[in-house]
Amino acid sequence: MSRMQEKLNDVAALTKRLQQKYPTETNAFLGFLNRAEAGPALSLREKELINVGLAVAAQCEWCIAFHVQQAVAAGASRDEIAEAGFMAVIMHGGPAYMYMTPLFEALDEFLPESD
Repeated sequence: MSRMQEKLNDVAALTKRLQQKYPTETNAFLGFLNRAEAGPALSLREKELINVGLAVAAQCEWCIAFHVQQAVAAGASRDEIAEAGFMAVIMHGGPAYMYMTPLFEALDEFLPESD
């Protein structure tokens, strides 16, 4: 199994564990996510591109894997996803720059370059 898929599996396993042990807190968090993502002003693709940039700035490999996969599913191109990552680098500097590594690992896994 690839490293980025392992990250996605970690997210799913953590969510399941937290829902079992702490359902009130976990469901409140997931409900907030659903409501926050429901706004009509931005498309799902645009929201996921923003999330990619935020994931890079936050230096969260699990978030990068999840949101790159979601951005691909929402129709974002490889270049759009990479550019979203670079926007985080502009605002967050060198540490975010290094997190372009897992971003490209996720891109290579979920949206390989065509020949």
